[in-house]
Amino acid sequence: MTRSRMSILFPHSIAVLLLAANASAQTTSPRSTQATLANETPAQFKVAQDTWDYTRRDVMIAMRDGVKLHTVILVPKSAKNAPILLTRTPYSATELTSHAPSAHLGPILWGYDNATEVIVEGGYIRVVQDVRGKYDSEGDYVMNRPLHGPLNPTPVDHSTDTYDTIEWLVKNLPESNGRVGILGISYDGFLPLMALVNPHPALKVSVPMNPMVDGWMGDDWFHNGAFRQQNLPYIHEQEATRDNKAKWWVSHFDDYDEYMAAGSAGELGRIHGLEQVGFWRKILEHPSYDSFWQQQAMDKILAAQPLKVPTMLVHSLWDQEDIYGAIAVYKAIKPKDTNNDKVFLVMGPWHHGQEIEDASSLGALKFSSATGPYFRKEILAPFLAQYLKDGAPKADVAPVTAFETGTNQWRRLPAWPAGCPSGCAIQATPLYLSAELRLSFTAPKSNDAPFDEYISDPAKPVPYRARPNQPVGYSGRFTWSQWLVDDQREPSGRPDVLAFVSDALREPMKIIGQPIANIVASTSGTDSDWVVKLIDVYPDEVAGQEEMGGYQLMVSADVFRGRYRESLETPKAIAPDKPLLYKFALPTANHVFLPGHRIMVQIQSSWFPLYDRNPQTFVPSIFWAKPSDYKKATQRIYHAPSQASFIELPLMVTH
Repeated sequence: MTRSRMSILFPHSIAVLLLAANASAQTTSPRSTQATLANETPAQFKVAQDTWDYTRRDVMIAMRDGVKLHTVILVPKSAKNAPILLTRTPYSATELTSHAPSAHLGPILWGYDNATEVIVEGGYIRVVQDVRGKYDSEGDYVMNRPLHGPLNPTPVDHSTDTYDTIEWLVKNLPESNGRVGILGISYDGFLPLMALVNPHPALKVSVPMNPMVDGWMGDDWFHNGAFRQQNLPYIHEQEATRDNKAKWWVSHFDDYDEYMAAGSAGELGRIHGLEQVGFWRKILEHPSYDSFWQQQAMDKILAAQPLKVPTMLVHSLWDQEDIYGAIAVYKAIKPKDTNNDKVFLVMGPWHHGQEIEDASSLGALKFSSATGPYFRKEILAPFLAQYLKDGAPKADVAPVTAFETGTNQWRRLPAWPAGCPSGCAIQATPLYLSAELRLSFTAPKSNDAPFDEYISDPAKPVPYRARPNQPVGYSGRFTWSQWLVDDQREPSGRPDVLAFVSDALREPMKIIGQPIANIVASTSGTDSDWVVKLIDVYPDEVAGQEEMGGYQLMVSADVFRGRYRESLETPKAIAPDKPLLYKFALPTANHVFLPGHRIMVQIQSSWFPLYDRNPQTFVPSIFWAKPSDYKKATQRIYHAPSQASFIELPLMVTH
């Protein structure tokens, strides 16, 4: 019998039963009682640290404007009269000091951004601080917050925040000797540069490693005007939330497909709602090298500052992110070092930040030694001790310590670039692009073919690495850090890449410094990118390492956006089909091309999706190029006597 049928037959009885049931439910409901269960979680849990070999203190340090910055302080239990090593970061001070749940200092520090053995064995007090606006610090976040001035009307910046932090530390850490060193990698390496502006008297040494210096010329955001669009996820995650919880999403496994589907970088940002993020809006507003970029370039800033604090710049020869900065700062401040005792340079065969790892290899390259521990033990540790520890001896650290790739040797040099301690010189030597795709130290002849050409099609841009272009594959193996040492054989066989090759070398040939591209080129379009790659081609077979047979290793490579040929500040359309000179510096190298190897120069007009596609039609902003703007273009590279293209190599010669 259904419920509706029962209601018709016994309406009064049903109503009475329902009222009784409701009354019973109301009198027995838990919500009607006042009894509660005690909360088992304390209002504030105090971690038991008695058996640890360090004490951990989380403090909020007030800056001059009242904003408090979260700071983690790790003090070894044995610390007495100990120096302080400070790192300031936008990447979570808690995470950088919690790499393992351990009672021992070493395990919790083993990882980014810590030179662990140096810290632990040196007995340093380790301090890591969240910059304002990130993670547990108060205040507003601004990407690479500029110094007080035209770009920052507030009275606070990273220079003042560092000063105020050091002031608090030396007054509130009784275990310290009052001496502070600052160090860090990448963004954390940019901050030790900021500390050099009006430095606190207790700051005795600075070690910027792989620092972000000039985001337009050649670090994170642009390279010579070409936008590094694969940094869009970084911008999104870094600024969308205080704690980086808003993750960049994708629709394709292959980034090549992801970026092609969107069209322009601006449109990809719009699809992801990136216009809500302040730094992205600034990038869109400043595609050229205007005052916005120039006034916050740290090499320019430090060139105008007095040199007060001993500084060791650390550079990676295959830095996939910030390959410009350390060398630019060295050039800017070394002339001030009149006694040759304040500015030091170290360069290793590393990817970005690899100096704190084992670093005995990079991708397919093997270096015959653990270069990371060598740097930390033989260079960094004694250098820091000299300035931070009472009674420490003067460090036996050369003004420049440079790993020489090819021979896999560390070199002690008096300056950079300098080929050797004495008896040699650097000679700018043109390596000519010649007919029949040859490279030669002999200038082109009048009866040679005047140019080689290719078709650049924005619908089929040249991948910057073998597809799928995804830093993390299905296996979860992270390979983004290796792209600068990827084998370049795949692009060298494409019809839209010109590959000029030398004969096999009979003698070793060393370059030390920045190669300079001098490319005479024309395009049938009105804008164009030019990618130039200097490559070491291994012999066809390599004994003991078969996979290196014929390997094409990039030694130095970069891109130049053609619209900036006449002015980096003011873009201008390119005259179609007119041979023009494009001259720009490639990243610094310290490399020996060995006998039996050949030299190759590859030239192409896209490097995708690492850099946004040039539509090859001049438009006001490439960020907003429309599908109809992207057009094929005929690209010609000239090598006639009056229109010679060449790479100026910084060759070492002996007297």
